[in-house]
Amino acid sequence: MAAHLSYGRVNLNVLREAVRRELREFLDKCAGSKAIVWDEYLTGPFGLIAQYSLLKEHEVEKMFTLKASRLPAADVKNIIFFVRPRLELMDIIAENVLSEDRRGPARDFHILFVPRRSLLCEQRLKDLGVLGSFIHREEYSLDLIPFDGDLLSMESEGAFKECYLESDQTCLYHAAKGLMTLQALYGTIPQIFGKGECARQVANMMIRMKREFTGSQNSVFPVFDNLLLLDRNVDLLTPLATQLTYEGLIDEIYGIQNSYVKLPPEKFAPKKQGDGGKDLPTEAKKLQLNSAEELYAEIRDKNFNAVGSVLSKKAKVISAAFEERHNAKTVGEIKQFVSQLPHMQAARGSLANHTSIAELIKDVTTSEDFFDKLTVEQEFMSGIDTDKVNGYIEDCIAQKHSLIKVLRLVCLQSVCNSGLKQKVLDYYKREILQTYGYEHILTLHNLEKAGLLKPQIGGRNNYPTIRKTLRLWMDDVNEQNPTDISYVYSGYAPLSVRLAQLLARPGWRSIEEVLRILPGPHFEERQPLPTGLQKKRQPGENRVTLIFFLGGVTFAEVAALRFLSQLEDGGTEYVIATTKLMNGATWMESLMEKLV
Repeated sequence: MAAHLSYGRVNLNVLREAVRRELREFLDKCAGSKAIVWDEYLTGPFGLIAQYSLLKEHEVEKMFTLKASRLPAADVKNIIFFVRPRLELMDIIAENVLSEDRRGPARDFHILFVPRRSLLCEQRLKDLGVLGSFIHREEYSLDLIPFDGDLLSMESEGAFKECYLESDQTCLYHAAKGLMTLQALYGTIPQIFGKGECARQVANMMIRMKREFTGSQNSVFPVFDNLLLLDRNVDLLTPLATQLTYEGLIDEIYGIQNSYVKLPPEKFAPKKQGDGGKDLPTEAKKLQLNSAEELYAEIRDKNFNAVGSVLSKKAKVISAAFEERHNAKTVGEIKQFVSQLPHMQAARGSLANHTSIAELIKDVTTSEDFFDKLTVEQEFMSGIDTDKVNGYIEDCIAQKHSLIKVLRLVCLQSVCNSGLKQKVLDYYKREILQTYGYEHILTLHNLEKAGLLKPQIGGRNNYPTIRKTLRLWMDDVNEQNPTDISYVYSGYAPLSVRLAQLLARPGWRSIEEVLRILPGPHFEERQPLPTGLQKKRQPGENRVTLIFFLGGVTFAEVAALRFLSQLEDGGTEYVIATTKLMNGATWMESLMEKLV
């Protein structure tokens, strides 16, 4: 059991177990010893639901990464390919199978498409002459993967680009399928709210799927009260800004992949006396980050400026606990101390790790460049000098700072000004292309198409109205003991989370004017519940809202929603689902045109 998945109001272990059961059933169909050939992108998401021990129990003896040419030698009866439905992967699989056939003893081949089978892919395998080699061709609907007790992700890296640039609705279909799976496990969600074009599409697909399955009425008592579907393009601003929570900064600086982070090893080397720093480890330090670790659960959602004091308090508590051993006189007392030792040592290890991480982050956040960048971001978000060429951005281009950093800042300025004056936009584009290369013209086109970098239409800037009505900028932020969600960006309240907060109380009718300015329709749907399954809340019991971000969500937004869940008079607890956990850099990267 993954205990960190069951601490909230909604036990996400139920979902994890359902997904694991489906995996076990498939493995058992392929009788005998097995080797799995992995599409490399899937190993991270799979690691969150099934460790190697589960695979081993079902006779998986070898695992390889999908690569061109021959497979490594393996004395097994079955070879199973776990892949996403991508045409380029089919070519590699065909090459693997053909070279294996020439090798000698017959093997049984199987293919598992994640999350859907694809006729195009099967046609490609047929054209390459290997489709008949596969005994089982099945799909494994891994739509939503539980990351934590209140967090689910599809980990679909191209979702935003597919939806907003390519008008490809595949990931919206997967989102709707994932939501139907959740309703099968946790009951029908009585009310659906949404904002944005993609949100509308997902709601329509869900309603259609529900109609198609009317015969199998769901008799599970509903756990969720509401579903809020939110398009990422309703709030393009939030991911562009630098996140300032502990977890958000770890992601910004080092990147968190499937709950793991890789860190520079030198900070984690055990310090030995008199070794003069020789033999420093060269392998990156890999740490898992989730609420299973007590200390991380306590500090991850705090503003980074509030983390140091928590760590120093923890250090005092731990050293006091170790000092207790001197007071243990009787056998009983000594026994009790010894029984607590493993927990204390784990706490000490955890503290050492997070102190090292905090030091690494501090090196970045105290640099002059970080401060300058943050100052410019905050000026834009509070509405200062958004309509002219910015000197700091000019300097960054002139000094050839990372292109992603420059694009984030220019897009942030554009969003905070409802588009840039044509003269300013042309100037930025020209400077970027001359400095970084003309091949980036396609990337700029993508950013324009996504609404991130665009000319201002009719000289009208709607952002001040949105900022004022939704209270997006707060001057007096208490980073240590916050009273408002704006602490996650030290002043800026994520627009997406403000919409969720206002939906819960007093309702969206209070902000009709702003909802009309923001892109896409807003809507409400009711799903009738079978008789006897109407939800009666106990006095003082909070509502549970599932909020689904279509196009990605940042850790800072997750922190802000957790903050709202913990408010004593908040009245609502949130479970967060998304197509992808992302930050500004990974988002920009997904929109950049890769030239082969």
